Amino acid sequence: MKEALFYEKLDNGKVRCHLCPHNCNISDGKTGICGVRKNQKGKLYSLVYGRLCSMNIDPIEKKPLFHFAPGTNCLSICTVGCNLNCKFCQNSEISHPAGGNIFGEEISPEKVVEIARKKGLPGIAYTYTEPTIAWEFYYEVMKLARQAGLYNVWVSNGYINPEPAKKIAKFMDAINVDLKGDITFYKKLCGVPNEEPMHQALKIYKKAGVCIEITNLIIPGFNDKPGQVESLVKWVEENLGRETPLHFSRFHPSYKMTNTEPTPIKTLEKAAEIARQNGLRYVYIGNVPSQGWEDTRCPKCGTLIIKRSGLSLSGFKAICDKCKLEVPIAGRKWMGRE
Repeated sequence: MKEALFYEKLDNGKVRCHLCPHNCNISDGKTGICGVRKNQKGKLYSLVYGRLCSMNIDPIEKKPLFHFAPGTNCLSICTVGCNLNCKFCQNSEISHPAGGNIFGEEISPEKVVEIARKKGLPGIAYTYTEPTIAWEFYYEVMKLARQAGLYNVWVSNGYINPEPAKKIAKFMDAINVDLKGDITFYKKLCGVPNEEPMHQALKIYKKAGVCIEITNLIIPGFNDKPGQVESLVKWVEENLGRETPLHFSRFHPSYKMTNTEPTPIKTLEKAAEIARQNGLRYVYIGNVPSQGWEDTRCPKCGTLIIKRSGLSLSGFKAICDKCKLEVPIAGRKWMGRE
């Protein structure tokens, strides 16, 4: 175990964690909502420091990140645990393991970076479960990765307090945040009061120069109304910019929502139409059979610029041949296209 950061000691041996907006008040011998930060005799410890439950090589497009180092592969790592309790979670076996079981292979930050380098990978993705809850371990890995010239990308729910967000952003190159819905959605399906902490974190990452992409999982009957989609789209356009990629993702029954039907394709198409009508220039549809919905087209003339087949690129351009508009692509140095 590793003593955690971002907490304060209280009376009667209790501690209050300040890593995420839950700000859990934790008694001795207990863990916070995430299940991986434990009070041991008045000190807060991370139970997942150096304990990875998964390590794979993935294309960056799987995150999904379409406008950061496209076509590259990355070392994807995760620990158990999550600070949300989404009823539709697709990784519940590791985000909320049965009996709160903390499992994973022990590994050092140095070893993680060494593996990425030996495999010839340009970067590391902190993904599958919420990276915030393993902050102390990932912070050390990310510092070493930056020193080694590797990129760092997060796939996150965005539920993090400002101080740890600002500190981790210094070593973060890109992030995809799953911006799920409105206040009602977060209260009913995720166990948190509202979406404001996610908005605040995204503004912090934007200010720090992190490359941001947004995913919105559309669930029938919960966040699929045109007005809900328009509200989310307008927030992204006004606060992150119209060139921020937005991925509408199809829901498939899982975890505690196995009786909810998959998202109709027409609903996803309508959401994409709303996003484009409200100024977003790069809008995608995911979790569906490929019909060109994940290709990048010139927002000015519609010319195909980046062709994607599944999770791989079958064509790449940075500038539209027809109107010469340059597509925003970050991380080109890791593609060898700088």
